[in-house]
Amino acid sequence: MATERLAGVAEGIIADGRLEQSEVEAFYKALVRASQTPSPVVITLLEKTEEILADGVVDVDEARELFDLLQKFVGDDSELGELAKPTNLPLCDPAPAVVLEGKNFCLTGTFEFGNRKSCQTAIADVGGRVTSGVTKSIDYLVIGHYVTSSWKHEKFGTKIEQAMEYRDRFGRPKIISEAHWRQSLESH
Repeated sequence: MATERLAGVAEGIIADGRLEQSEVEAFYKALVRASQTPSPVVITLLEKTEEILADGVVDVDEARELFDLLQKFVGDDSELGELAKPTNLPLCDPAPAVVLEGKNFCLTGTFEFGNRKSCQTAIADVGGRVTSGVTKSIDYLVIGHYVTSSWKHEKFGTKIEQAMEYRDRFGRPKIISEAHWRQSLESH
């Protein structure tokens, strides 16, 4: 998978704790090759790296910003358990109104609300249904609160990527955070 190869390249160039101009340029070339297989992760990294290289010079602040981004991308141990920033998750923006009754939900990630069974029960109690996988018929993909910034490399990352593809092609599912889902559940 292109993102896994890129993660390996990223790990290599940040291993010494700093980024040099030549490393950023080499990473950019790897991103261009990887962009042949479109992925939201690759596109985001490509856009950021193009922005940094636009003037031909990688200054100290740009190097630090890209270094931090690459650490998050590769899932540095210090990032484990940290919540992904909203910009790292493909949540619908603005967050949509959530209708619970009669709607189909898919859950991914680890939830603050409780284990998967308790989340499924809460949805069923208000008349919703839960599916185990992303299909064209789901209305909402709910991303659990405890998602690390390395979600792209986790098993549940495939659900997110599939949901993004369906959302782009068919207008659904809506991708929402656990916090938004819980707010809808509490106001029901």
